Amino acid sequence: MQLKETYNQFLLWRDSHIKERHFLLFVCFLVGILTAVAAYVLKAAIHFFQVFLTENFSQANLNFSYLLFPIVGILIAGLYVKYMVKDDISHGVTKILFAISQRKSRIKPHNMYSSLVASSVTIGFGGSVGAEAPIVLTGSAIGSNLGRFFKLEQHSLMILVGCGAAGAIAGIFKAPVAGILFVIEVLLLDLTMSSILPLLVTAVTATTVSYIFTGMGAMFAFSQVEPFTLNRIPWVILLGLLCGFISLYVIRTMSWCEKVFHQLSTLNRFLLGGTLLSVLIFFFPPLFGEGYNTINTLLAGGDSFHSLTNESFFYNLENRWAIAGFLVLVILFKVFATSATNGGGGTGGVFAPTLFLGCITGFVFSYVLNQLGYTTYLPQENFALMGMAGVMAGVMHAPLTGTFLIAELTGGYELFLPLMIVSLVSYGTILLFEKHSIYAMRLAKSGELITHHKDKAVLTFLNMDDLIEKDVPTVKPGMTLGDMVKIISASNRNIFPVVNDGGILLGLVMMNDIRNIMFRPELYDRFTVEKFMVGAPAKINIHSGMEEAMAKFENTRAWNLPVIDDKGVYQGILSQSSVFNSYREVLVENYSESDE
Repeated sequence: MQLKETYNQFLLWRDSHIKERHFLLFVCFLVGILTAVAAYVLKAAIHFFQVFLTENFSQANLNFSYLLFPIVGILIAGLYVKYMVKDDISHGVTKILFAISQRKSRIKPHNMYSSLVASSVTIGFGGSVGAEAPIVLTGSAIGSNLGRFFKLEQHSLMILVGCGAAGAIAGIFKAPVAGILFVIEVLLLDLTMSSILPLLVTAVTATTVSYIFTGMGAMFAFSQVEPFTLNRIPWVILLGLLCGFISLYVIRTMSWCEKVFHQLSTLNRFLLGGTLLSVLIFFFPPLFGEGYNTINTLLAGGDSFHSLTNESFFYNLENRWAIAGFLVLVILFKVFATSATNGGGGTGGVFAPTLFLGCITGFVFSYVLNQLGYTTYLPQENFALMGMAGVMAGVMHAPLTGTFLIAELTGGYELFLPLMIVSLVSYGTILLFEKHSIYAMRLAKSGELITHHKDKAVLTFLNMDDLIEKDVPTVKPGMTLGDMVKIISASNRNIFPVVNDGGILLGLVMMNDIRNIMFRPELYDRFTVEKFMVGAPAKINIHSGMEEAMAKFENTRAWNLPVIDDKGVYQGILSQSSVFNSYREVLVENYSESDE
């Protein structure tokens, strides 16, 4: 009781002595510390499981444990989520997008730890996914719940959700700029002066804490062996095109796999996902876990890439084309391994898989060209780095994030120009086929996606149920003109929906259409509503997004439109005036840069 009183007194003192925008920066500082700690704990847990399980593996022999470990990891993670969390924690970044698009910016408290536990087990036991989406969800949950704990305003909560994501990326990758750009490009948080400073505070804090825990070195060891020359730009552009099509393959294949798993029962999902994953890892060991060891191997240069066939049927593979074919198969099957991990019950993201796929794509591209001898030597390590930026930019629709993240991850700032070229070409290529990123596709299909287009972003904040006017009188088709006049006289509306006994919308009565006969009593019994009602210019489904509703207003030039459910039952009237009034309120609330 005493603790609660102290808490309430603190809130009152803060409200009267510290401005909201100043206190927000302090909370952002806390978020930065906590997200960096969470990132460190997650990485340490994954490393512990992987070392514990694989330290006795033989490089020259087949390791049949690959058939068992991934299944066990998926099983443990799935049981933990089903019986302890009792909530869906998959698609972490999509959940953050949904929280922002719904204007609530509220993420459940258990997300501050549940994704850490489930993903560490999933990946530590060999699940072919990344830890970044879980840590991003964890960071955003930390930001959201800290903001709610300190009773911050709604706009501040939205910024804290973004700050948590930025801190998570900055903390796990030691990449503060990439963390900020990820929030802007992927989470689509509108960039204003009221949001950029909190993002900076969180990202810099998280990176600093990460340096304290793990040292100043870059996440991937990379040394620039050959400087970039302009005569390689055509090959860089070709790599960008290839990365764009690889990104398309990733998005389309993962979407298809997700539909397949969604149609199965929980048990069948586990059996299919676990079996598929373990078999793929058995034949292609680089698919085990996040794949960062493979990335380090390819970036190390020399002939170290031959070691990628260790612990498999392809051990000691020497033929140059056989090695290239092995890596191409790894690219093709990585998408299925990732989908099987998540579909079977595991928890993880596609962040690391995009880096993995991009690195191998860039390496194979340059390796094959070098073997063919059609061009001067292309540094395979450099092109592996560019491929990482290209596939990430394509899959996530985030060219700036891809460019800066790879530069910060490896310290490869000398390759900044080719990194940007590959990212832009890949992004431009994928846009021809997919309008939205892999994270945003699900929300875009349901019309719940917030965008950088401010008008559309504000529309996503509006709730159809809150805007529908349900007090408009309805009439039946058998009513006479006299009955209609009585209803008009008791109402201040000029539009009246016509419904049958089952509530199905049949049409509308517009007062302007009957004005010339409504003052002639001799006609009151001669005309019925059925004779003078008109069809609705358009009908709005109760489940439609506001952007679709506004498009119908624009196409029909109507000021009022009826709203129906999936069975055609009348729900109410939606008017442009109510939409515009709510639009102005949301615009002021969410995009004002007040100094208060």
